[in-house]
Formats: sequence, structure tokens, C-alpha cells
Amino acid sequence: MNTVYDAFCKTAAKFPANAFLCAPAYEKRSYHQGGIEFTYAQAASEVERIKAVYEASGFGHGNRIAFLLENRPEYFFHMLAANALGVSVVPINPDYLHDEMLYQMDHSDADLVVTIRERARDIQAVANERKKPLPVAIFEDFGSRMPRPGPAPVPGAPGLLSEASLLYTSGTTGRPKACILTNDYYLTSGQAYIDYGGALTIREGEERVYNPLPLFHMNAATVSFMCMLLSGGCQIVPDRFHPTTWWQEVTETRATIIHYLGVVPPMLLNQPKNEFERAHSVRFGIGAGDEPELHGIFEERYGFPLVEVWGMSETGRLICNNFEPRQIHTRAFGRPSGDLEARVVDDQDNDVPAGIEGEMLVRCKGDDPRRGFFAGYLKNEAATEEAWKGGWFHTGDTVRQDESGMLYFVDRKKNIIRRSGENIAAAEVEAVLQTHDDVAKVAVIAVKDELREEEVMACIVLMEGIEASKDRAEEIFTYSNDKLAYFKTPGWILFLDDLPTTGTQKIQKTRIFGPDADPRERPGAYDFRTNKRKKK
Repeated sequence: MNTVYDAFCKTAAKFPANAFLCAPAYEKRSYHQGGIEFTYAQAASEVERIKAVYEASGFGHGNRIAFLLENRPEYFFHMLAANALGVSVVPINPDYLHDEMLYQMDHSDADLVVTIRERARDIQAVANERKKPLPVAIFEDFGSRMPRPGPAPVPGAPGLLSEASLLYTSGTTGRPKACILTNDYYLTSGQAYIDYGGALTIREGEERVYNPLPLFHMNAATVSFMCMLLSGGCQIVPDRFHPTTWWQEVTETRATIIHYLGVVPPMLLNQPKNEFERAHSVRFGIGAGDEPELHGIFEERYGFPLVEVWGMSETGRLICNNFEPRQIHTRAFGRPSGDLEARVVDDQDNDVPAGIEGEMLVRCKGDDPRRGFFAGYLKNEAATEEAWKGGWFHTGDTVRQDESGMLYFVDRKKNIIRRSGENIAAAEVEAVLQTHDDVAKVAVIAVKDELREEEVMACIVLMEGIEASKDRAEEIFTYSNDKLAYFKTPGWILFLDDLPTTGTQKIQKTRIFGPDADPRERPGAYDFRTNKRKKK
């Protein structure tokens, strides 16, 4: 198999009657409100129809088509049809505003945008400003010839190393970078998921994975999708994460696997018990960021393991904590397996001893360390080579590794706060604050401190109905001070109405305040620095 399309055709021939894609019923959604399910045979027929339209319109190997289809399962029909022709797909985050979409369309050199009717005006406004002409097609009217692409397709059939998609990174800092993902990346990520084993064992032709993450993200668009495609399973595609209807959707769609991010477990645990939460067929959950304090509580209440993993858009493959004992009360995320290997290094890329924090580097074993990884950042060779300095991909994640090889997440390297010579992981402080009943969201950042270099500041969004006040801030300070070493406890607490997030609900810390703002001067910033004392 050289392409994703080849793999799909092989599975469709083997499991034609199996469910391939499903959207759960949800009456507040503008499409498939009663739910829908497509078999592999139905999908194959639709893929061929769409493929014929693109081919007749002149699209082929080397062209790019952008899609703003929200989380419609039909995105995958278009993706497979495009892949068959060697056309790369560029999914657009539906939450992007005009300037963000304009940047993506300029940067990607997309030859066409396919969008839903209700977003056509937004996309046309972008098309009118783009430097090159940008044709726009309406998803609901698809079925006739598309506008012809600008550049002609390149000669030759698509192959293993042909570009299959451009996925833009979350952009938590600066402009998003475009990861070039090849057919090899897609096939490798899906097969790796099948091969993980242990608590993540995949049964051929039997699994149904409920993944509420967006289709412009590698998790839903490649990892779980390719696992299901290669194994004859079904991907369930909700429009987004809805905590109030989660268990009903999971139960009614007969999901056997769920995917989650760190925001999911606490929000589900905050929901009242209901008739669906133990009526499901889920065998395991797979995700990242579940707080150790909540992990065991979640598994006991809902009756299945949450398997913590690590992964990035650039890597495709995951590192998984999928064999017992899983150490669920820590931030363990597993050991490298298969052809993936890892190191933990200092700032000079020297290996550090077990138990010492450092940056995690990863690569593929063998002669080609980049095999199965992203092919590079589009139009940014310097960033690509910097990431691969020394033949290892630099993840930017601070971890530690024990004597057994188990890896433990500490934080993103840029989220380490340096206070009076102590390194403080913002994620650790956030994990404690998130367990407070009054805290809905939290971002811990570093602020300047004239005496200690940096101080810990907690930016908190309170649960609905909870009022912000100095007494509330003092209560939360005391709560965290009882659970953390004194120097890790927030020296500043600020209540906010909301926090800016990416489409995958990662908090964008660089957008909380302006570049020249001093968060300590914001009205309502409570100073607890003098309350931070060593415990006797």
C-alpha cells in the first residue's frame, strides 16, 4: 500500500458491511441531527463519486484543497477522494477568524476551498484578499465541476512519500506552522496504534472509536482514523465535546474506545450521575493530560482504564502507558515501543541521569531517523532543521525518566517557571488548582518578580455561579498551599471571565495578556507573596 486511498480500498473490500463513519444524534447541531452511519461500501461509492468530480475538474498530484466542513464525517470522503488523486488536504479550524484564515490560505497555496454554505461569505472575504486567486466551492452544492486549479498537477502517481495533508500546529505561540504529512505518516500512525497492545489491544473489525477532537488535529484526523481504517473499525465523529450528552452519545453509538484530552475527565466528573454512564461498551480511553488526582476516581466511577499517551503532530506515533502497572497516580506516559526511541537531555543535548528533568528527544530506529514523522514545516526549512538538530526530533517537552525507562511528563519547556533558583512546572500547579471545586479553568504563568526573578501567577476561571472575591482567592491559595511546596503555591491569583484556547482546547497563554502588559497590575490581581512560607 502506497497511499491512504489504497489502504481504504483494501479494507472496504474485506469489510464492506462494517460501519466506517458515524455521527451521533444531536438535535442542536445543524446537520445529521438524528445521527447517521456509513458502511465501508457506502463510503467507497461516495469516495469514487467525489474523486470523479475532482479529477474531471483537473485536480491531481501536487494540488491542495482546503476544507472548512466543521466536524462532518463527510470530510473523510473528500480526504480519501483527494488522496486517490495525490491531492493534499488542508483542514481549516472553523474557529479561525478572518486574519487567521487568510494567513493559512496564503501560506498553504491552496488551489480551492470547499466550505459549508453558512461560512461561504467568510471564506469569500478571505479569497478576495488573497494574493493569488482562490476559488470557493460550496459543500452542499458539490456534484458538478469544481473551479479548475491554478497549477497543473505534477506528473506521476502519488506514492508513499507524497504529501497527504497540511496540518497547522495549534499556534500557542506565534503563527501556526504547517506540518507536511505524507501517506507514510498516515499509514505508520495507524499501524502503530494497532500494534501498541496491552490495554490498547485492537480487535480487527470490531472497534468503534468515539473521538470528539476536531478534524484539523492529528488525533482525530490521522491517529484514530487510520487505526479504524486499517483494522476495519468505525470512527464516531461528534461535532465537539459536550459533557452533558457525552455518555448518552457514547452509549447509543456503541463506542468501544473513547479519546480524551485533559479537560474531559474533570468536566465529566462534575456532571451528575446518569443512566448512561455505566451502560456503555467502552473498553478503554486513550488520551493525555488526565490529572493524577482524578485518574483513579474516573476509572472507578465509569469502569474502564484511561491510558495516558504522549504524541505530537510532528511525530504521528505515540508513547503509551498501556501495560500494568500503569502508575495512574503519577504523570507517567509510558516507554517508547516499536521503532520509536527517546532520550532525555540537558540544554546542550547531553543525556541526563535517571530522575533528572530534561527535554525529550525522539526518533525512528534504523538508518532513517525521520521515517514516519512529518516531512517538515512548509516554507520553513530552518525550523525543520532546528527541530531535528543532531538527528533527533526536539519535542520541547520537559520530562524525567526512571531507571526502568518509564517517562513522566513535567511540562512544556517554555512553561517552566524559574523562582529563586527553583524550577516549577506550571502543569503541576495547574493540576492541583484544577481539583478545587470552584475552579473551571486555570492557566499558571510566570510573572516578573524583583526579588525572586519570577513568581507563580494563577489565572482562574471560576465555575458558573461562583463569585470572584478576595476571600475566594484566599481560600484557593490556602487549598493549593496545603498540597504544594510553598515555593510552588501561586504568589498571585487573578480571576478572569475566560481563557483563550485553541481548537483542541489548549490554553493559549501568550494571548491572555498583551505583549507589554504586566499581569500583576490587572484590577483584581491578589498578591499572596507574603503568605508563602516554608512549612514547619
